[in-house]
Amino acid sequence: MPLMMKKTAKKFDCVAFKHKTQERIYQEIKDLSPREEIDYFDRRARSGALASFWRRLEREGRRTPIKGRIK
Repeated sequence: MPLMMKKTAKKFDCVAFKHKTQERIYQEIKDLSPREEIDYFDRRARSGALASFWRRLEREGRRTPIKGRIK
């Protein structure tokens, strides 16, 4: 006999959130050059939720600054 699971009301749609976020980012970067896109994502990484993580990796020498990788 199959295990019956109680259904709960959906409070957050992860896929819809992902699509909305990707669309917003696309609209922000669609007219940027490749160099400007790299700068955009670098700025976002340095100011976003994981900024302290990226700074720690850089201090430990475990991440090459993005500006040094692409010319």
